[in-house]
Amino acid sequence: YEIHERLVGSEMCIRDSKECPENGVTCRETESEIIMSNIRIGHMTLGIYQTNCYFVYRENSDKVLVFDPADHGEKIEAALGQHGLHTAAILLTHGHFDHIGGCAELKAAADTYAGEHGENPVKIYAGEAEKKFLLDTKSNLSKDMGRPVTVTADVYLKDGEELDLDGIRIKVLATPGHTAGGVSYYFPEGGFLICGDTLFQESVGRTDFPTGSMSTLVRSVKEKLFTLTEDTVVYPGHGDSTTIGHEKKYNPFCV
Repeated sequence: YEIHERLVGSEMCIRDSKECPENGVTCRETESEIIMSNIRIGHMTLGIYQTNCYFVYRENSDKVLVFDPADHGEKIEAALGQHGLHTAAILLTHGHFDHIGGCAELKAAADTYAGEHGENPVKIYAGEAEKKFLLDTKSNLSKDMGRPVTVTADVYLKDGEELDLDGIRIKVLATPGHTAGGVSYYFPEGGFLICGDTLFQESVGRTDFPTGSMSTLVRSVKEKLFTLTEDTVVYPGHGDSTTIGHEKKYNPFCV
């Protein structure tokens, strides 16, 4: 598994950087005067639908927050472990099979490590309106793919709720539309957003699946995401990152 990492600042994603392959990890270095935070974000691209599985942690910490473990959860934990990192929490943007397929395996592997090191079991977080969806293999499309999968979260999140996980502050934004219970995660210190399949680079998520609604999705983007600062970096569930400013200007679905 190839892991890509990026060091982010509180006002912008650091783009003036140089590649520095180290131990198989593609990391980024930048000028110290513009670093406002020591939060790192990395990702693995997983599964047949090339889902972005993100992990966020503080530099010099081994505790990682994993977002949308799409597939092969045991291998996700093993890949992180090769770089001295271990899953501390699992957060889901929504319940489609291509975002939750590796959740059970990852939790099991992470709980094994936690138990061996005297730490608490890893918790799974999801939007409160996605609870039934996560348990419905027809709605989450996993039944149609021939590999039924369900997830029971430990914590169901409300819109506007603020989390502090291992010293990283996250604001939960309910962004229904792609699914009824989809959420996005905003990191005020890092100045970035993990939004699942709500917003893409010059596009938005599909709404022709169960509980989807295009009008609701566009409203979520305009009222919840486009109110963030324009330099907020957006990390979507598939494809390349973008910024709020770019999408406000060029996204044809949200004009």
